[in-house]
Amino acid sequence: MAIMGKLMHPVGKIRDIIEVSVFGVCSWLGNHWKMPTKKIRLFFVYASFLTIGSPIIIYLILVFILNLRYMIKGKRNPVWDI
Repeated sequence: MAIMGKLMHPVGKIRDIIEVSVFGVCSWLGNHWKMPTKKIRLFFVYASFLTIGSPIIIYLILVFILNLRYMIKGKRNPVWDI
């Protein structure tokens, strides 16, 4: 029983994998608006169900904008690496 307390629940593992592998839009919005990231993710999920997927388009636009910001700031800018 002590071993079970040390092992991570499978749902927790899946959530960690998703948080690491997705684009980080909800985390960025949470930090920017000083809100819990979980509430923002739930908003996107519920809004996607209610509006038949239109927040997914907004999410993808935010992904594009955040990636552009990341490249422009020089963290991943191949032009400035020369």
